[in-house]
Amino acid sequence: MSAQIIHGNSLNELPYLADGSIDAIITDPPYELGFMGKKWDSSGIAYNVTIWAHCLRVLKPGGHLLAFGGTRTYHRMACAIEDAGFEIRDSLHWIYGSGFPKSHDISKAIDKAAGATREVIGEKKLGGNAAQSTKEKGGTYASNTNSVGVAAISVPITAPSTKEAKQWEGWGTALKPAHEPIVLARKPFEGSNANNVLAYGTGALNIDATRVGEGGQGKWASPRGGIWKTDSEQKAELLSSTVGRWPANVIIDDSIEADWTPYFYCAKASKSERNAGMDVKDANNHPTVKPLALMRYLCKLVTPTAGTILDPFAGSGSTLVAATLEGFNSIGIEMTGEYLEIINKRLEWAQGQVATSAVAM
Repeated sequence: MSAQIIHGNSLNELPYLADGSIDAIITDPPYELGFMGKKWDSSGIAYNVTIWAHCLRVLKPGGHLLAFGGTRTYHRMACAIEDAGFEIRDSLHWIYGSGFPKSHDISKAIDKAAGATREVIGEKKLGGNAAQSTKEKGGTYASNTNSVGVAAISVPITAPSTKEAKQWEGWGTALKPAHEPIVLARKPFEGSNANNVLAYGTGALNIDATRVGEGGQGKWASPRGGIWKTDSEQKAELLSSTVGRWPANVIIDDSIEADWTPYFYCAKASKSERNAGMDVKDANNHPTVKPLALMRYLCKLVTPTAGTILDPFAGSGSTLVAATLEGFNSIGIEMTGEYLEIINKRLEWAQGQVATSAVAM
């Protein structure tokens, strides 16, 4: 297997890749939200039809594209992908419980506009993205740091002062983020699925490699009270299945309790996972690292054996690392120079894991 990293803008670098040379594209493009003040997250590139047209060209007929998006901006990316000539096949949803609501406190805003002083009645500590989004709003750093290297902070809890602020206490402007959508698209092809698979190795999903539960790649969602809330056929299938359940278009992390549906579970990337292969603690400072279990699952879902995966927005290299661990070839394009060393270190770690496993066998 091989992993190639190209430093540059995908708009400039993709034209050099040969037509029909890629089996699958798995990528986490900018969500165009200006996340954490990063310029690369507000360029409009994810809405650019041209870049997705390049992706279409380099894919083999029937090749799949999986692209993450933000809940507020996903639709514009999906439209650009469709306008480039892709067939939208589905949308997957990675659901998690650790998101932080970036909401504007209406009560505080009213007191601030009135010039009123609010009484401090306590404090709370924030970490992760919450700390990042709040650190410039009067919080003070605590001693511990979170998974992205941002120190946790303490922020005051205050009581409303004016009559109007008391009336609007508890009102905000945003919901807690708890899922990220992933568009599943496919390059059109002529003829039947069977003929295309035989000719190019692409056009189908690897169901058995991504089954969930007994014999599969994931684990069952926990039933409440030990009772499966399904009809008798579904319950019988659960109890008799030795290969696992059919993969769904929903992926859940361990903080979510499901009633009965057997979803694939995947938590966010841990600090140790982010920094595996790094020389120093907290070396991987990329703000949107995807978990390897999720990326490995997606790689297996859409890539034929020994296939080549392209990631035109490589970031810290999670797609390339996952591809390496699963035995696929990969090509990543990343324009931000500071992330190249992170990608290389993570790939060295992944290659070492593969080598160690081969020796053990």
